[in-house]
Amino acid sequence: MVPEKYLKRVNLSSDVYAICIQHALTTEKQEIMGLLIGEIDEEECVSHISACMILHRSDKQPDRVEISPEQLCGASVYAEQLATDLKRPMRVIGWYHSHPHITVWPSHVDIGTQATYQMLDPLFVGLIFSVYQSDPRLKNNQVQLTCFQSLTQGGSKLERREVPLFIEKSPFQLHNLEGIANLSKVLIQEEVECHSIKDNETNDPIARLHNEAFKTLALVHIVSKVSRPMCDDLVERLNATKLRIKELESIKAELLMKRNK
Repeated sequence: MVPEKYLKRVNLSSDVYAICIQHALTTEKQEIMGLLIGEIDEEECVSHISACMILHRSDKQPDRVEISPEQLCGASVYAEQLATDLKRPMRVIGWYHSHPHITVWPSHVDIGTQATYQMLDPLFVGLIFSVYQSDPRLKNNQVQLTCFQSLTQGGSKLERREVPLFIEKSPFQLHNLEGIANLSKVLIQEEVECHSIKDNETNDPIARLHNEAFKTLALVHIVSKVSRPMCDDLVERLNATKLRIKELESIKAELLMKRNK
């Protein structure tokens, strides 16, 4: 009988971690989700996550998320594109979702979902970001993160198996900058589709006007709380990069002068 394979370690790049946190903090009413892309060392059973794909939610729920086969297929196509561009064996190797206002530990539904993915890939991994949890002692919100797989106990019982997670500092890659820039677009699409469905459910002009007002409020919230801070952050990153380029050019000029003496 072939023994089951389990991950021994997960290395998560700091830019993907930043994207996932930003995505999780966009709402405290529903769970969000996405897929993780990277490489796996099959011999050492170590996962290296270096990209992610933010997923569009067709149905917003406060206690669960669902990833459709079409979304998995789209993520696989994106991973293949990254593999070609980066000349590395990139593929979909995990998923992430948020737990707003509740514990970071996976529910029995999460563990069951994870077990389903592991039937396709034994080294598939799940990340959960717990956000908007208040600590009365510290009087602030906490963000917690867990990395897990499903483990079969007693022949059929599924349990959580924690996997050691290490966040590796890395500069923002172009594909991840595009990913975080795409976050607002995904959120806006979700709001527009959600309110379009409500519009189709009624012919009452007052109800439609009420729905349109709530859609406008939701879009303004996305722009003010997500898009604008993100733009400010990217401007700061650009200024820091320009400053670093000037420093490196200065160092280069000094070295050339010393070499020519």
